[in-house]
Amino acid sequence: MINRIRLLLLSSFCVFLIQSSVFAYQQDSTSTEDELPSEEKIADPTDSNYLPNSLKDYNEAYYSLTRLNNPLGFPPNKFNLQTPQATLEHFIISCRNKKFKDAAYALNLNLMPNTISEKEAIDLAQKLYFVMDQRVAIDWHGLPDRPDGQVDIRTTTNQAVAGEPRRSVVFGETNIEDRDIIFRLQRVKYQEYGAFWLISANTVENTDELYQVYGPTFLDRHMPTWSQAQIGTVPLWKPVLTILLLIVSYLLGKVVILLIRKIAKSFNKPIILALSKRLGVPAALATGVLFFYITLNNLISYSGAFSSTIYALLLAVVIASITWFFMRILDFAMRYVAENKIGDVTSENSHESRQLFTYLSVARRILTFTVVIVGTAIILSQFRSLEKLGISMLASAGLATIILGIAAQSTLGNIIAGIQIALTKPARIGDTVIINDRWGYVEDIRFTYMIVRTWDLRRLIVPLKTVISDTFENLSITSPHSINEIEFFVDYRVDVDKLRTKFKELVENSEEWDEEHPPMLQVTEMTEKSLKLRAICSASTATIAWELHCKLREEMVAYIKELEEGIYFSRSRVELKEPHFNAENLKKSDK
Repeated sequence: MINRIRLLLLSSFCVFLIQSSVFAYQQDSTSTEDELPSEEKIADPTDSNYLPNSLKDYNEAYYSLTRLNNPLGFPPNKFNLQTPQATLEHFIISCRNKKFKDAAYALNLNLMPNTISEKEAIDLAQKLYFVMDQRVAIDWHGLPDRPDGQVDIRTTTNQAVAGEPRRSVVFGETNIEDRDIIFRLQRVKYQEYGAFWLISANTVENTDELYQVYGPTFLDRHMPTWSQAQIGTVPLWKPVLTILLLIVSYLLGKVVILLIRKIAKSFNKPIILALSKRLGVPAALATGVLFFYITLNNLISYSGAFSSTIYALLLAVVIASITWFFMRILDFAMRYVAENKIGDVTSENSHESRQLFTYLSVARRILTFTVVIVGTAIILSQFRSLEKLGISMLASAGLATIILGIAAQSTLGNIIAGIQIALTKPARIGDTVIINDRWGYVEDIRFTYMIVRTWDLRRLIVPLKTVISDTFENLSITSPHSINEIEFFVDYRVDVDKLRTKFKELVENSEEWDEEHPPMLQVTEMTEKSLKLRAICSASTATIAWELHCKLREEMVAYIKELEEGIYFSRSRVELKEPHFNAENLKKSDK
């Protein structure tokens, strides 16, 4: 039931994203045109001749051309192409009004074959507009509206900042497979005419290739007329088909879960059954979202400024679900090895088991951290705005490194300390330690801290840097064997040999004694009031030694109490040379 709710929520979320992007950010698209340009290229370069290079003298403010747009000629004066923003506005508005010939005057066709016709130039304008409408989000606020391509920047004194003129301006970008495609406007000058702005020849040259990738789908071209009814500016069939694809994706996810469980049951092995339960939901999610992404991207061409973000977001969900899938596999494998291949780590005699479990725990967390980082990096790479952020951060790498080092010093130090602990093994899971005068067991070693379970079932959270840099006691690092001492104070008149004999008898009769160290009782100190005795006992583990220590203390106190009614316990003595309150003094005072 929980899995169904998860998949249903994911489907609803995807519907919400798509519908909100379509209806909240509506934009005209040529995908509903009755006639679309062919997906074939305008001209085959192998069958066409190219004119000589049109670039003339170099000038920092513009590109000087020897020719301009053979099939169309010089743009009429009625068209405003004086600034980058004006040129792009002319191109888009003309295309929206289906005046593609007027829009073609904003293109630099100098890299096209000299056999290109006027109709082919018009088709190029229509194709470029379709691609821009589908995949390019234009930042109009950042597009210069000055002939020199500069952006007006004013200081606190309200004075304009002068700068060098620009002859090339980027207004968008996309990619084809692994190649980035940049959309540019360029300032050109032809003969004695004034300089003006056109969409660059390189951008126009890439139009056919872009159109083949991002052009109208089969459904765009062959859907019946009745399905072209508009909801805002979007044809009715697109949101309807999107919802149907969501339903199919959800059902596909359910089928994947059933198939995985059925295949697992056919093997009739507990490990495969357990693995199928952990991998069913991630596999279903990855399959359903991947199917939805592929079909949406190939069957339905949404347009608008945010369409590219929607596709990138869907791809990010696919990558996240696949990352989750691999994390489940990794987690299951580590847990299976820990539970079935490693012995009991709670026993203090299991040195190898505790060591292997520590290695496994640290490796599991490092691998999980690595998978998450790789998955996150792939997801972030799908958003071009975040790529720009990354480039700008690399440009200021010195400052970013200092800030990151200061902010994450503690966290990174603890992570590195965790790797040091795995290599040098000052503490392992299951070890008995004394940290800050607190006795306990190492219960777990995480990314940045160690969990110590104390004798009263509390948990100490110890940063791993503390474990590496500070001193602490590990009672089982080489051997669990432990020696404890009992200290007690007795009167000077006690027979120490009698106490020594009794202590030896008690130790030898104790089941907890491991016979590794002989019982020993010594006089370690003399004070003005008593003798200080130390009795030493040993046991196989620190826990057993502590229990033996407490039992022997109790038995020795009981034995001393029985010796001549306890007169050998330490006591204070006071000697009075002359009594102050005798009978004679009282009689004298009465007279």
